[in-house]
Amino acid sequence: MKATWSGGSGRLGSGRFPFGRFHPLRRLPRAWRRPLAVVGGVLAGLWLVIVLAAPLLAPHDPLAQDLPRLAGPGPGHWFGTDELGRDVLSRVLYGARVSIPLALLLVSLSLLIGGVLGACAGFFGRWVDETVMRIADLVFAFPTVILAMVVAAALGASLQNAVLAVLVVAWPSYARVTRGLVMGLRSREFVLSGRLLGFSAWRSLRVDVLPNVLGPLLVLATLDIGTATLLLSGLSFLGLGAKPPTAEWGAMVASGTQQFDKWWIGVFPGLAILTVVLAFNFLGDALRDALDPGTARTLGAEKERVA
Repeated sequence: MKATWSGGSGRLGSGRFPFGRFHPLRRLPRAWRRPLAVVGGVLAGLWLVIVLAAPLLAPHDPLAQDLPRLAGPGPGHWFGTDELGRDVLSRVLYGARVSIPLALLLVSLSLLIGGVLGACAGFFGRWVDETVMRIADLVFAFPTVILAMVVAAALGASLQNAVLAVLVVAWPSYARVTRGLVMGLRSREFVLSGRLLGFSAWRSLRVDVLPNVLGPLLVLATLDIGTATLLLSGLSFLGLGAKPPTAEWGAMVASGTQQFDKWWIGVFPGLAILTVVLAFNFLGDALRDALDPGTARTLGAEKERVA
């Protein structure tokens, strides 16, 4: 027997949430009502709340060494304790205040630097294009993680230098994407019309071109938040990022490798990294679907077919 749901237009087994006609989520665009988008939004929202309210949520001081050492998860210390008697739960919560803001800062700087350079390269062409793209090709010639490790090691092990190292390897992606989008728009009629009306090159680039390339760049930036979190944690895992006693997820996973039989030391910060990466990947996919007219039409056709 085929199961149906009588509330509103939702149906069981259709792959969609059974929202009633007056459910508040029905006000959202279709792309944001998909299950993975909802999961990503919930996870990202929870982590942002933790970033803001970690001092209120953490049961212990993340640096205090007043608990039993290497105690397993249980009442009083739900994620267990590490080799120094520090509460792992508190350190995971405080680690969000390090990893997530730095990832957001890194992606913002990469978007700004790469977007500006790529826009100039695509719009003006000639020597500007050659210079920017050859520098980007030089960065792309090296594996991302290896180059980030070399830059971080050359600058010195610290969180600030780790951010700079990842920034060096992250901006060329935005430059290349922006350049391609701008080159496709600079010969469009509305851009040429503005130039004929007397718009300067900079005004035409700022007013006519850039607003039309922000959508794909925002999708790329959202997806890159998880990647930036992973890269920063990887550098800290290798000893090129956060230094003790800073509560940082990558450094905590590295500490867990020294006590491999005490699984909780490395598993819980690893799960924190995993959920952040998944959350922003899901949000990036939903944002892409929301901004892509072709995908929006597909979702609309699917809704009509299911209805």
